[in-house]
Amino acid sequence: MPGTDAREAARTVFGALEEPQHLPYLPELPARGPGADMLGRTAGLLAEMYVHLEPSGWRISDRPGRDTRRARAWLGEDLDALEEFTQGYGEGDGPRGIKVSAVGPWTLAAGLERRNGEAMLGDHGAVRDLAASLAEGLAGQLADVRRRVPGAALVLQLDEPSLTAVLRGSVPTASGYRTHPAVDRAVVESTLRELLAVHDGPTVVHSCAPEVPLGLLRRAGADGISLDLSLLTERDDEAVGELVEGGGTLFAGVVPGSESDGAALSDPAGSVGGVRSLWRRLGLSPGLLTESVVVTPTCGLAGASPAYARGALTHCARAARALADNPQ
Repeated sequence: MPGTDAREAARTVFGALEEPQHLPYLPELPARGPGADMLGRTAGLLAEMYVHLEPSGWRISDRPGRDTRRARAWLGEDLDALEEFTQGYGEGDGPRGIKVSAVGPWTLAAGLERRNGEAMLGDHGAVRDLAASLAEGLAGQLADVRRRVPGAALVLQLDEPSLTAVLRGSVPTASGYRTHPAVDRAVVESTLRELLAVHDGPTVVHSCAPEVPLGLLRRAGADGISLDLSLLTERDDEAVGELVEGGGTLFAGVVPGSESDGAALSDPAGSVGGVRSLWRRLGLSPGLLTESVVVTPTCGLAGASPAYARGALTHCARAARALADNPQ
């Protein structure tokens, strides 16, 4: 989300997504600076593993310093705001969904540096330790959210925008002259499976990069896959069909993440036209739409104005209603 005010962000999210069928979330505010950014925020969750900020990026440390403490403080502020705006959440109509996100192990391994300045991705042992630390930290965060919001049915999302690059072997080394070798798909899958197993509720993996490995993510245990719908090609049809027919959820990114497209929020029904086209192409039952699709922005809203971000969330809710009312 844009801005630096955690209370305002929580107010916006839970105000725009207030119906029982909506899925609000714990906001992230990268504009606050280091430690609130995607990598730094998740690095602050790590158990018995610490980071500090170098000119080249986030690097593993021997002990917790100012940067780790700041990341944890930002997250604490976000959780306090979440707790404030979810008082009585779910009372009377059963548990209500809240989505909690963290960077997944492979994007984290591609983005965090070892002490020598190279990505952790280049050391298989370091990646194993990182994944174990992340799993423990995530378990603690989910327990904290459950304690703060007893009426919440939590959804865990792992953000993996670098996953395609990890599988392709296109993550650059520190020098920029070489790339790290592609990681074996079985290793990628098993590591993701261990992380997703931390949560005993629904799980989602998000990537707004092209060529999201849909089949691998489903085999790893993801209940849902979140992506930019415009990047799907007909080569993905079979995997999308298997996801839906296997009971999985497609988080369809159809609303632009910023106001660069002036007409983006003018036609809720038009925003989901691509979803309807996909359904027809796959020959799926229109009745599955309301069970199998969540309408979302294409990626994060941090680059938008606060007014656009608020409008985009409302637009997603209206587009989802349009899809449910007229699935064909």
